[in-house]
Amino acid sequence: MTQPTDIRRKDQRPLLLDLFSCAGGAATGYARAGFRVHGCDIADRPNYPFTWHRGDALEYLDRLITTGEIRRYTMVHASPPCQAGCALTVGTNASQGWGGTHVDLVAPTRELLDRTGLPYVIEQPNGRAKIRKDLSLCGEMFGLGVLRHRNFELGGWTAARPAHPKHRGYVRGYRHGVYRHGPYVAPYGSGGGKATVPEMQEAMGIAWTDVRKELTEAIPPAYSEFIGRAFLASRTLGVAA
Repeated sequence: MTQPTDIRRKDQRPLLLDLFSCAGGAATGYARAGFRVHGCDIADRPNYPFTWHRGDALEYLDRLITTGEIRRYTMVHASPPCQAGCALTVGTNASQGWGGTHVDLVAPTRELLDRTGLPYVIEQPNGRAKIRKDLSLCGEMFGLGVLRHRNFELGGWTAARPAHPKHRGYVRGYRHGVYRHGPYVAPYGSGGGKATVPEMQEAMGIAWTDVRKELTEAIPPAYSEFIGRAFLASRTLGVAA
């Protein structure tokens, strides 16, 4: 019997919708876990490495629900803009009077995701974002050169919480006027010891974009690969080797 080609095997993978996709940090991890991925983002993302739609993510999701096209998908991942509730905005930025115009899209995103009837993931950074912290992931869990703590709400499914290992030291750079050396880089901003673009790429495992803003917004693919493999294992759909 003729063995299926790699393309045929790839086409049989479950399909995941990646909303607020940015440049594809989450998408790449899900692809490595065994998904095909379709992305959507309101900004132009020429570096996104998978099938992609430009548009408002919530309007696009509403349209997929209304037309029934959402039934093509097995799961949805959403990373709504985090500036309204992230630790930086409600801390340093707020003290300086910065960042006061951001809109919290978590609640309307969840409402639409619940309407899909599909399992989903909502990702947010540490801060005041109103999500359940069903999973909290850190770069040290995966041997990365960033900490980049992220929280994940899992809708319609569950996954075991991994242990959070002790950090090996400081994040390199200035904090409160003191410069510290450490094994991790700060993948945001510039100056003050913040990571260079090549350092961010290396630390997070992202090689397909060299756009600083995209890197500062990305989650390391290792996070979503972990989540994707956990989901597939829970559904006995099989996990990519």
